[in-house]
Amino acid sequence: MTYLLPFLIGVAIYAVIRVLITGFYTVRPDERAVITTFGRAERMPGSATEDDPHLSDDEKERYNFPAVRVVRPGGPYFKMPWQKVHKVSVATEGLDLTWDPTKHQDTIESVTKDNLTTGVNGQIRYRVNENNLYAYLFGVTSPLEHVMGYFISVLRERIATFVDPKGQSLVADGEVEGEDESSVELSEGVSINDLRKNLPLLNEYMEQQCRTTAGRYGIELDAALITEIDPPTEVDRALSAINSTRNQVAADISTAHADAEQQITMSNRAVEIASNNSQAEVAPLRLLAETLANIKREGGDAALDVYLRNMRVPLLANAERIVQSPQSN
Repeated sequence: MTYLLPFLIGVAIYAVIRVLITGFYTVRPDERAVITTFGRAERMPGSATEDDPHLSDDEKERYNFPAVRVVRPGGPYFKMPWQKVHKVSVATEGLDLTWDPTKHQDTIESVTKDNLTTGVNGQIRYRVNENNLYAYLFGVTSPLEHVMGYFISVLRERIATFVDPKGQSLVADGEVEGEDESSVELSEGVSINDLRKNLPLLNEYMEQQCRTTAGRYGIELDAALITEIDPPTEVDRALSAINSTRNQVAADISTAHADAEQQITMSNRAVEIASNNSQAEVAPLRLLAETLANIKREGGDAALDVYLRNMRVPLLANAERIVQSPQSN
């Protein structure tokens, strides 16, 4: 009896501290919470992935996570001692592609289409998907690590098979001629150059391919920002030399095309000027022939002879010597 009273008092104090003091919690505006009772989350009817448009039927069956009750920002809320609060930040966060909890690395290495090893750097922006907190909290041990592994594997596969869509379609469809065809041949074909020129397309592709991560791991990819495609120093020097040579050749071809077009333009102008001069010389003769024809038609041969005689008078006045032959009579 002597020890029973202190024991009961201790139990009462522990219950007060455990239930009344630590039983209240709050949720910040950038957080969401899930309550588990004896380790089991409070579930809602339906599945969290049944309406996900980015998952195939096979993936929906494989990642059939239940929908859980989400505690919204606010409080204070009360929980029982056998319940546990799992708080998750739903704010958008950024992460370097080189992040790996198991090792330190300064870049992500990948092999291009023409077997060149290159380094890739950039960032991704992500946030926890509020509609699928079960996958994030209880689906896998480290969901962010899984998402990064999935992202890197898709990125390496894309880099290994990447071809410039613009240059490929132009050559395949035969839509370029002359200058455009030369520029395509001189600027396309080196995979690292193609990747550097098409980083927006690469980022867009990665965002499309990673839309399933919300249903798989409970993490929604907000944006992929691949900013650098850096090959080794030796390869970069060789590519710089190739690009310089090709740019010089392209410049020479453009200059040759411009000179040829200028010569053609000048030739066309010369032909036009000669044609105008010849027409200017022929025009008075045609007018004179038309005038003589009208005189003969209206007045006959007599009128024509009179016209010719009148036209000779100014010429005879300016002549110094006149020679008359018998045929002129």
